[in-house]
Amino acid sequence: MRRAYVVVVSLVLALVPVVPARAADNGSWSVYPVAAQVAARPYFYLSAGPGQTLTDKVAVQNRTGEPLTFRLYAADAYNTPRDGGFAVRTADETMRGVGAWARLARSRITVAGHRTVTVPFTLRVPAGAEPGDHPGAIVALDERVEPGGGKLALGIRRAVGARVYLRVSGPALPALAVSRLRVGPHRPLLLGTGTATVSYTLRNTGNVTLRPSVRLTARGLFGRTLLDRRAARVPAELLPGQSVRLTETWRGTPVLDRAAVRVDARAREASASAGVSFYAVPWLPLTVLVFVVVAMVAGWRMRARFRDGRATLRHHRFAVRRGLRDQGQ
Repeated sequence: MRRAYVVVVSLVLALVPVVPARAADNGSWSVYPVAAQVAARPYFYLSAGPGQTLTDKVAVQNRTGEPLTFRLYAADAYNTPRDGGFAVRTADETMRGVGAWARLARSRITVAGHRTVTVPFTLRVPAGAEPGDHPGAIVALDERVEPGGGKLALGIRRAVGARVYLRVSGPALPALAVSRLRVGPHRPLLLGTGTATVSYTLRNTGNVTLRPSVRLTARGLFGRTLLDRRAARVPAELLPGQSVRLTETWRGTPVLDRAAVRVDARAREASASAGVSFYAVPWLPLTVLVFVVVAMVAGWRMRARFRDGRATLRHHRFAVRRGLRDQGQ
């Protein structure tokens, strides 16, 4: 019986620009731009005006000893919502940029072991294309489905893509936005400090790729500095129109204070900020303390009532004995 798989595409992209160029590589095959006459290129850096057509070549190198068959396609790029990583659309998704405008001379190739195949492609920018950056990739997808691990019937199709950075001429508008700033859950201790999480949404609202930096600050009552550091989990590149939800751990939160938290993001000429305030209150220790105080007060009142009751009873017995003596006389 033939086993059915849920196919998961594993895509590898070149992440860091280096000189000389290093291909996007997963150990079995590489995808990279064909070297220009001047120098090798880590990625495809292309510029065009609306309505213009560009031509280029991509190389696919088989690093194994067996022939490999690939599906070639162009794809749009995006930031993953979880960590802002550079990712590209699968072949079955709708394309609106590079993935829709680029056409490869061959959509399917077989590369012999330890050989390289070069494939030309044409990129036609529509006349109505918006100015700014349109990132994407040229992807080589292995047609084989490899069985995945675990109990689920998962199949893995591996892919490697060479990044495409296309800029359409026109006004460049860098812009950032910070929204949905939240602090919590805040867990202060009875003594010492606590821990909280600072989460926010960072969005590129402009039309060019940005390399943002983010600073987190917090001020307590009377302007006391509680936090002042750069955010660690910021995407290296934030693509136009993309947003990512980011979270930072704040250790050393105050035990009892009113904190004003601020997030400041900057990239090139763009900047954005957001702020929120919260009260740092040790609710659990405070609840226990209130319970203890209430219990002590209740116990004191019960003892006082018990003492009053005994005094009243003694007074009543004394009055009865006195009345009896008066009657005997």
